[in-house]
Order: sequence, then structure tokens, then C-alpha cells
Amino acid sequence: MNHPARFPKPCRYNGRQYVKKHKIEINLEVYDSVSELPQDIQKLMNKAQQAREDAYAPYSRFKVGAALQLDSGETIIGNNQENAAFPSGLCAERVAIYQAGAAYPTASVKTMAITARSLKQETTTPIPPCGACRQAIAEYEIKQESPIAIYFMGETGKVAKAASIADLLPLLFDKSYL
Repeated sequence: MNHPARFPKPCRYNGRQYVKKHKIEINLEVYDSVSELPQDIQKLMNKAQQAREDAYAPYSRFKVGAALQLDSGETIIGNNQENAAFPSGLCAERVAIYQAGAAYPTASVKTMAITARSLKQETTTPIPPCGACRQAIAEYEIKQESPIAIYFMGETGKVAKAASIADLLPLLFDKSYL
């Protein structure tokens, strides 16, 4: 599995500390629409879209759906669940990945499809997972020791694919720091 980037270590020269610059790049595949995706990913994205419509988002009016494909062939869905006490809500990606972990603790997540829609404006650009969701996905990717392909989009339009969460969270925090 591809290891996440690490901060460069400072070096000393003539008693002064210097830091080498370290460039971090990410690579994404971008498809013009869902119809360009492989058939199995189109079906997974369709399940994410269906889950999105059932999201409980009365405060943000921003609905998100996620669908996971497990190595066992099972599909798990999740959608965002808001609460008037804002920190108590949960994003679609975490709902889905925690459900997978609870119901299928030995299964590996192979693919995740995410779609988001605002009830205030049209969303036509790929919308990636938030930082908290990226960290949760990273935990499962590290646990299973294999990458999770992540496809994400707005309501319509282009679909982006990250081959691993490391592409979206290159300086991730993991158990090696503990």
C-alpha cells in the first residue's frame, strides 16, 4: 500500500537549521459524467444518489449520499444525518463506513461512491469528503491494508476518482504517531 507523505526532516548546515522543500502532488482521474464510469461504478453511484435523496439535512439543506462496495459483494449505503446540536450530526461517508465496520468487521471496502446536492444551488463540480471523513476513511484503509477507490461528484457533471484516500489526505494522521 502507498504510504502517506511525511513532513521533511530539518537538516543542519554550518550550525543553522534548514528545511528542504517537499512538494506534494495528488493524482485524480476525472470523468465528464456518470455515463463514462465502468458499469459497476455507475450502479454504485446510483445507489449513492438514491441514498442522498433520503438524507436528513434540514439545517444545511446540503444532501450527501455514499455507497460502499465490499470485497464480499455487499453494498452499504449512508447519508448525512443532521441534528439541531450541529456537532451531533454525521456525514454520509462516515455513516456508511462505520456501518460497514459494524456489520461486516472482516470485510474490506473496495470502492466508495459519493454524491452531494445542495437544495440552495446546483452542484456540478466534484465534491470530495470533508476532512473528518477523510480521516475516518484513512483509518479503514490502513486497517484493511489496501486502498479504497473513491469516486465523488456533485449533483450532476464531472466525477473525480481518487485511487486511495492518500490522494485526498496526503499528510494523514495514523497509528504510527501514537
